[in-house]
Amino acid sequence: MLNELRSILQEVSSVRSLQASLDIVVARVKEVMKVQVCSAYLRDGFGNYVLMATDGLHLESIGAVSLSSGEGLVGHVVAREEPINLERATDHPKYAYFPETGEERFNSFLGVPVVHHGKVLGVIVVQQVEQRRFDEDDEAFLITISAQLSGVIAHAEVTGALREIGAQPKEATFSGVGAAPGVAIGIAVVMTPAVDMRSVPYQLTDDPEAQITLLHSSLRSARLDIEALADDLKSRLSTHEQAVFDAYLSMLEDASLGGEVIERINKGFAAAYAWSEVILEHERTFSSMQDSYLRERATDIRDLGCRVLAYLQQTTEKTKNLPDNAVIFGEEITASILGEIPIEKLSALVSVRGSSHSHVAILARAMGVPTVMGAVDIPIHQIENRQVIVDGYRGVIYTDPSEALLHHYELICEEEQELVRDLDVLKELPCETVDGHQVSLHVNTGLMSDVARSLDRGAEGVGLYRTEISFLLRDRFPSEESQRKIYREQLESFAPKPVTMRTLDVGGDKSLPYFPIDEQNPFLGWRGVRVTLDHPEIFLVQVRAMLKASEGLKNLRIMLPMVTSISELEASKVMIHRAYNELLEEGYDLVLPPIGVMIEVPAAVYQARELAIRSDFLSVGSNDLTQYLLAVDRNNSQVSNVYQPLHPAVLMALQEVVNAGRDTGVSVGICGELAGDPVAAMLLMAMGFDVLSMNATSLPKIKSLLRSVSLEQSKILLEEVMAQDDVAAVNMTLERILRERGFERLLGPLSIDDATSTDGGGAKLAI
Repeated sequence: MLNELRSILQEVSSVRSLQASLDIVVARVKEVMKVQVCSAYLRDGFGNYVLMATDGLHLESIGAVSLSSGEGLVGHVVAREEPINLERATDHPKYAYFPETGEERFNSFLGVPVVHHGKVLGVIVVQQVEQRRFDEDDEAFLITISAQLSGVIAHAEVTGALREIGAQPKEATFSGVGAAPGVAIGIAVVMTPAVDMRSVPYQLTDDPEAQITLLHSSLRSARLDIEALADDLKSRLSTHEQAVFDAYLSMLEDASLGGEVIERINKGFAAAYAWSEVILEHERTFSSMQDSYLRERATDIRDLGCRVLAYLQQTTEKTKNLPDNAVIFGEEITASILGEIPIEKLSALVSVRGSSHSHVAILARAMGVPTVMGAVDIPIHQIENRQVIVDGYRGVIYTDPSEALLHHYELICEEEQELVRDLDVLKELPCETVDGHQVSLHVNTGLMSDVARSLDRGAEGVGLYRTEISFLLRDRFPSEESQRKIYREQLESFAPKPVTMRTLDVGGDKSLPYFPIDEQNPFLGWRGVRVTLDHPEIFLVQVRAMLKASEGLKNLRIMLPMVTSISELEASKVMIHRAYNELLEEGYDLVLPPIGVMIEVPAAVYQARELAIRSDFLSVGSNDLTQYLLAVDRNNSQVSNVYQPLHPAVLMALQEVVNAGRDTGVSVGICGELAGDPVAAMLLMAMGFDVLSMNATSLPKIKSLLRSVSLEQSKILLEEVMAQDDVAAVNMTLERILRERGFERLLGPLSIDDATSTDGGGAKLAI
């Protein structure tokens, strides 16, 4: 049946209408399985299952037959959430007869649920007159069809195609990867490329000189566009972020892509066709690379290619009229698209493709625009002008939100705006609870644009400076001197406040274009301190640059990522001391900075005490620690519901690390996203963390919250939470206690109404 299956799936993918998809499925399944009936039932807004398509039953029954969960054999399939295969359906106690269908003469029954992210969206049924128990191949075939159909139906929920079968459905939820923090409510605007690189016609020329002149003119126009975009963004970006546009300009030089095109023009090809061929070849080359960072560069090639092609084809792009609260959606949002959107109209960005390491994600973070990347389930061509909510903290998009959900996020937006208005007062106040307990609030940085925002929000230091960002924005390893300048700028900006610089952390989901790491399982491979210990020439240059940058400031702290053993810590310390002694001999006036360890893997949790004895501080990287403890790729939207930072195992590991620090007299901080979650911050404070480090956007909110509670309240909350044995119980306990004590505003949207649910158990407490 494999060929038939492929044929059906191809037919379904060729139509955009839900009804057309269902009609194709029931007709083709009936034909392939050689049955008298195939029908499709879909869930309506009330939770009932309505007959939406059939080949074999009376057509007038479509839309008229509706069953609840547990009612009839279809409802029984829904309740069981598994296939039901009956040789004589009429004898089953759940059998229900609907005269309008004309199905009284059919005996055999096979029903398979259509499931998407744990929800039964519908049921596919086949029937025939003769008594027959369908075999395993039949079941497998129908299960495969239902699995493919689930995505089509899920898309229909957001596009409104299901509104015709009852009450309006609840809002739809889509997951991606949070690439820039923040929350936005607005109107969806879909951006599409003005030209199509793949549809350029084959064309020859008998005047190569004229075509080369056209190419030079088009390249020049594209360069002017890029320069204008860079100039428009100059006030909002630092020199390092503007390097994105410098990279674009270098690719547009005649000696780069232009040189290859000229060669083809001289062979007789028209400029537009020659250009498209060169661009598509480069795009294929980058797209096929194993390295995730290099794959992202295919986006840049494609973006530049379309921009130049528009001039080659004399295409004039029509400017869209944007609403004041535009949420920009696209198959692939690029840096130049972002640069062309008036910042006063831009609320958020959502891209179907791309990752948190794409250039547009880096720019969005620098500009403070909430962004979600990799939202692969969004039906991009059918979302224009719909009301949407974008949660850049959790990587979630809500479409057609319910009143309750909309109200909740409106309160969040109002609270954030209020905090911004109160920044001048709040930033000068310590983060001190009502009963006098103080916690240091630091920020996570990586770009110079983070500095001003962090200081404006009252940051008491930098808990994590991601040194790899400056490596990612270049096409070669930065020299010792260029690193020194970057680090000095960061240290001077925050002095005398401490700045914790993490040594180069590449591998996993972060790769350098000029230092590719090709691995089957990169998250369990060569990354973090493993890389730098294997390349002392890279590590020593970086440490020397950090130490030189700290001269006279004395606010540097060095932190080692992905440490899994004592030997890795000791080997790193040896090299740091070596660099320090070398610089002393060279005449630098330095103080050896504190050296700390990131706790990111289970091995480090179990050896936290031993690591603390040998280091000056510990800092938990909660993002990686959560993903390693729960075996969940945090960048994979398919398993985003399993990534639960408040899982009991994660909470116990965090408490274990704090206890190790307390027993050895070593400061313990946390620098993952968990620190920026208001509810989690209360728990972390109660555990005994000395430093909470987060993105600058979250800092005022956390400070405001912690200043309004007592340490004693937080400890009571922690005690009850730690007594729970699964994440759903943790969330329910948190919800109950926070409601009882008047902290409803801290509860995430999922706890407002069980019906407005992303998939997975329990509420996710994040605002």
